[in-house]
Amino acid sequence: MTPLRQRFIEDMQLRNFAPTTQRSYVHYVADFALHYNLNPERLDLEAIRQYQLYLIQERKLSAQSVNTFTSAVQFLYLVTLEMPWKKEDFPRARVPQKLPVVLSPDELRRFFAHIPGIKNRAVLMLCYGSGLRISEAVAVKVSDIDSPRGLLRVELGKGAKDRYTLLSPALLQVLRTYYRIVRPADVWMFPSWQPDRHLSAGTVQSACREAWQLAGLPKRVSPHTLRHSFATFLLDNNVDIRVIQVLLGHSRIDTTARYTAVSPAKIAATASPLDQLLAGPRKRSQIKSPKR
Repeated sequence: MTPLRQRFIEDMQLRNFAPTTQRSYVHYVADFALHYNLNPERLDLEAIRQYQLYLIQERKLSAQSVNTFTSAVQFLYLVTLEMPWKKEDFPRARVPQKLPVVLSPDELRRFFAHIPGIKNRAVLMLCYGSGLRISEAVAVKVSDIDSPRGLLRVELGKGAKDRYTLLSPALLQVLRTYYRIVRPADVWMFPSWQPDRHLSAGTVQSACREAWQLAGLPKRVSPHTLRHSFATFLLDNNVDIRVIQVLLGHSRIDTTARYTAVSPAKIAATASPLDQLLAGPRKRSQIKSPKR
């Protein structure tokens, strides 16, 4: 490992970056250096700009992927290499604002009926029943389940933040049934076949993809689709959006607010101005004269 890479990783560790973020940043910076066959210390802002265009035009990467590369090199040059540049020197691609996919109750029942394996089924029901990210669901510990209070503790979620979320009676029953059958001996609720490790997110994602295909659903289903569906269900049932923000672990309320754009119940219940217009003026007989 080169001294620069070691310092780069240490700088991320000091700021408590998630392991997945560290691996991603190292990957993008390594590819950047390999593209020019030069040490990143010898590359400048114009090299970064040209590589961004290469990622977009030739490799056809998504805006999110290009922006991840940009975040990686921005951290490398501004923090690790302490270059006298500004954040504005690292332009970002505009990310299309796509609406989250949300499943109806019937689609959810069909999907859950086709999940292979009791462990995969329990994890994916956690994603829907408690609104967890897949990385959070597979990392649940037995001690995180607070059945008397109906709460589930999420330890070190995204942004290295702890939080509590819902643990409904139905979900608790699913987890108890799973526990009685599997009897996990580790601290993890969903242990891996490897000692002292929990089930991998990739394993559950594969099971999710298989269930989606077997169910024959037209909408593509991922573990994150279940999280979206959880948030939309709460919104449809008039749960305060700030409560939903806390349950999902969002830092910003505008991240949670995008679910208002996909709530079918909320949209259907909204009156159109055309209704009032075509209803016409009220008849004179319907207008009461003011009392004298």
